[in-house]
Amino acid sequence: MKTRTMPAGQFKVHCLAVMDEVAAKRQAVVITKRGKPVAKLVPVGKQKDDIFGFLKGKVTVRGDIVGPILTPEEWGDLY
Repeated sequence: MKTRTMPAGQFKVHCLAVMDEVAAKRQAVVITKRGKPVAKLVPVGKQKDDIFGFLKGKVTVRGDIVGPILTPEEWGDLY
């Protein structure tokens, strides 16, 4: 896909529409001032959910994480 070029004045007038188009078509737009490139509007990559999987590869599970911590006898002493 060819990168689209647009003058800064035209971008200023149609800014929101251009941003929507960049997001929808996943195509960058180079913004020029007096014919020279000054900025590039690019689509943002897919963002990952920061909550799930952020400790992947950093945590080691040792032992049973589902079973009870204390034996029935130890529980009896706590009641």
